[in-house]
Order: sequence, then structure tokens, then C-alpha cells
Amino acid sequence: MWLINSSIGRKVIMSVTGISLILFMTFHMCMNIVALFSAEAYNMICEFLGANWYALVATAGLGALMCLHFVFAFWLTILNRKARGSEGYSITSKPAKVEWASQNMLVLGLIIVLGLGLHFANFWYHMQFQDIVRSGAADTTNGYLYMEQTFGCPVFAALYVVWFVAIWFHLTHGFWSALQTLGLDGKVWFKRWKLIGNIYATILLLGFLVVVLAFAFGLVGGSCPSSCC
Repeated sequence: MWLINSSIGRKVIMSVTGISLILFMTFHMCMNIVALFSAEAYNMICEFLGANWYALVATAGLGALMCLHFVFAFWLTILNRKARGSEGYSITSKPAKVEWASQNMLVLGLIIVLGLGLHFANFWYHMQFQDIVRSGAADTTNGYLYMEQTFGCPVFAALYVVWFVAIWFHLTHGFWSALQTLGLDGKVWFKRWKLIGNIYATILLLGFLVVVLAFAFGLVGGSCPSSCC
């Protein structure tokens, strides 16, 4: 199959899944910002995204996109290192024109995966997962409560900041690289896509950060003290 057997095909899969995940992060950021204005409205969204069939289908699709993106990222990294062979060991300095994010995409990817694990443990496990198994052990629609508990903890808040910064670096390279792979480039648009990608990644970063920091510094919420620290 061309998509799997060719280098370009694998990059296309990476690009399409990456852009899809960026769109999801945009939705997630907008959803989080709702919590700054209304706990009730945020919890209504959480209830809408519970163990309903449409939410479960979307979750399964999102999980598949993530798995494809991660698997092909590692696959391409391994193939690239094999292609370089012994030349990779003879390089003593990194090319000046190669971005730091491009040189460290694998490390950034690992940080992002670890951050996802933390996020699933703090939110998804207590909400949609408990809804699925119908354990009755948690308030599955009170996402605002879990925001207070998680972001009110200095350790978790700091870890989320590190996670979001890693995502920002990843996106500053991944955004324009995905569009370039899909043929949306050229001398003029290449620089434009890089600028647009940096701006978009920064908007996402600030959107996620403002929510974490607002809860961390007690600007919103505050009715439920954190027990993590």
C-alpha cells in the first residue's frame, strides 16, 4: 500500500493525523476557556461529551488518530536514522538553519505522550471512563471540580505548563511541515505558513495556559482545595 510503503505516504499520514489533532486541540482549548466564565456551562459540555454514542465514536476516532500519529512518528524517526547510518555519529555540530524543534521532535513527542498519560489519569479516567464502566465511583460530569483539584496543585500545574510548552514547540514545526508535505508550499507561502503556524501555536499555548494559571493562582474556582501536595 502506497501510504505505508513509501516515505511520502508515511509523511502524508503524519500530516493528515497531525492537522486533525490540531483541530481537536483548538476545540479543547475553546472548551476549557468556557470554564473561566461559567462552571455550569463547562459541566454541561462535559455531560454532553460523556458516554454517549457520538462521544464514544469521536473518542475512538481520536484515539486512532493519536496512535497512527505516534506510531508513524517513531517509524519515520527510525527509518531516518537508519538512512543516515554512520554519518549520524560523525556530526559534531548541528546545522545552523535547522530549527531546534525540528532537531528534537522525538524528545518533544515523548514529553507529549507522558503529558497525555497524566491528562488521562486526571480527567478522562474520572469522567468518560467511569461513565463507560458505570462504576458510580466518581462525579463523571463535574469537570470543573477536576480542574480545581488538578490545576490547584502546584506540581500538576507546573507539569501541565511544561506539557503545553512542549506541544507549542512541536506545533511550530509540525504545522508548516504538514502543509508542506501536502503540497501547500512555495517560495511565498512557505514563509507565510511558518508565520501562521507560529501564531496559531502561540494562541493555543496561551489559551491552555491561561486556564491552568487562573486555577493555579485562585483567580477562578477555589471552592475545592487540592489534596495532591
